[in-house]
Amino acid sequence: MALLNILHYPDERLHKVAKPVAAVDERIRTLIDDMGETMYAARGIGLAATQVNVHERVVVIDLSEDHTELTAFVNPEILEKDGEIVYEEGCLSVPGIYDKVTRAEHVKVRALGRDGQPFELEAHGLLAICIQHEIDHLNGKVFVEYLSKMKQDRIKTKLKKQERNNL
Repeated sequence: MALLNILHYPDERLHKVAKPVAAVDERIRTLIDDMGETMYAARGIGLAATQVNVHERVVVIDLSEDHTELTAFVNPEILEKDGEIVYEEGCLSVPGIYDKVTRAEHVKVRALGRDGQPFELEAHGLLAICIQHEIDHLNGKVFVEYLSKMKQDRIKTKLKKQERNNL
């Protein structure tokens, strides 16, 4: 397994729409494993392939404390959503930035698993939020784009300053 480089907002590659995966083969399983390792190393709970500059519809999520419940969603599709929840989100591609976003409280999602088999899942609360957040990445959208233009500009300025200080 390998640690992958996570793209940081406002990198334009984060706005590229991911293509469907034709087949869950060894290359995709390796990508899933590498994404899981990268997500754990960065102390995240979800990661979309777009964030590691792979523009295919692959997401990994693990909400467990002990990193034992890694779930892969290949070609995820939200079938239903309802309710509303406001949650303070963060993102591995927008380090150190957290803000409230309104999303559906419940979603039903269909995807292929790491084994290539289709599955459906009903999710509530944090898992539903995470699924929506990661699918947004596959569609070229970063959570800060739900915020006002003024907040987005402040975030871009702050991240550019952080980047300069880290050089």
